[in-house]
Amino acid sequence: MANERLRGAIVERNLKLEEVAERLGVSPKTVERWISDPKRKPYRRFQYALATILQYEVSYFWPDERTAEEVTTSSGSEVLTLYPHRSVVPQDAWRKLYASATTHFDVLAYSGFWLTEDPQFHRLVREKSAAGVPVRFMLGEPGSPAVAVRGEEEGIGGAMASKIRNALVNYAPLFRLPGVEFRLHSSTLYNSIYRSDNELLANGHVYGVGAYLAPVLHLQRVPGGELFDTYAESVERVWEAARQISSPTDYEDAKS
Repeated sequence: MANERLRGAIVERNLKLEEVAERLGVSPKTVERWISDPKRKPYRRFQYALATILQYEVSYFWPDERTAEEVTTSSGSEVLTLYPHRSVVPQDAWRKLYASATTHFDVLAYSGFWLTEDPQFHRLVREKSAAGVPVRFMLGEPGSPAVAVRGEEEGIGGAMASKIRNALVNYAPLFRLPGVEFRLHSSTLYNSIYRSDNELLANGHVYGVGAYLAPVLHLQRVPGGELFDTYAESVERVWEAARQISSPTDYEDAKS
């Protein structure tokens, strides 16, 4: 049975076999054999190189190739820093993260209100928009049950929905920028995720405390690791289920 996952990933990235082969330093026929003959698997170094080029995990193409120890070791290399609280993350860490964005600039949170008050963050969004980088904001639907529950869990009740509405108002000038898209989600979030290309900051949600007191993981994608992609795939699932809005007031409020 052919490796259709590998074939599909190459097509998805708009690559030709010749291009993949050139980047790996092998012949196009070799790449074709990796696809068509399941008994022909690349050497480990080529597996990791292919996974990096195609932005997938090695285990996605060759599920039986990696031991638990290898997965753990690779994933450990993905952790750049663990902060005990968001409040101790250096102020410029968020700006440095997004300043390097060329393909992914994602903000997934309920409100992420603190970012909306940072003029330099707004400037970054405008710069990335002008450079053609897609910018995606995913905030909570103010009237959704998930937002109400999170407000209760943080001990702020309806203030959570108010923070989202205020965040949208602060972001009003950004709605007009090309390539900047806002969506509202009704998901139960266990982390707020801030992604820029192959790095992200994941701010955990802990019952009973605000996100600013919860831990933050700074991750980078590395060949063979699985932590980064676990979070990145979560962002995509929320994005697909969320609804697009065209103005800061296009939200659903709780019915009184």
